[in-house]
Amino acid sequence: QVQVVESGGGSVQTGGSLTLSCAVSGFTNNNNCVSWFRQAPGKEREGVAIVYTNSGTTAYADSVKGRFTISRDNTGYTVYLQMNRLKPEDTAMYFCAAIEAPKITPVGWFRSGSYNYWGQGTQVTVSS
Repeated sequence: QVQVVESGGGSVQTGGSLTLSCAVSGFTNNNNCVSWFRQAPGKEREGVAIVYTNSGTTAYADSVKGRFTISRDNTGYTVYLQMNRLKPEDTAMYFCAAIEAPKITPVGWFRSGSYNYWGQGTQVTVSS
């Protein structure tokens, strides 16, 4: 049974940094696609960044490009989201999602419906 668990949220001031962690377990191998989404109150869930745990291939939404970095550890079962130069508009609940790599294509990277496995979310609040 696949499990996805996020940690590392919190409150920071504008310009600050936070690192989120996502622990993934239960997959049969580490050839998976893990992504971060976020959802602010009253807004749709937005894809932020993805990483392929085997190859290390990454992609970012334009809204975070150059400020956020997604990475994975050597096992491929822990994924990080380093968030720098945070802005108030980054305030949201951040969710980690995962899917076996063969089951997703680039078109689906930032679509929430592409992912089968989700964590409970971790809150990030950026104050001005």
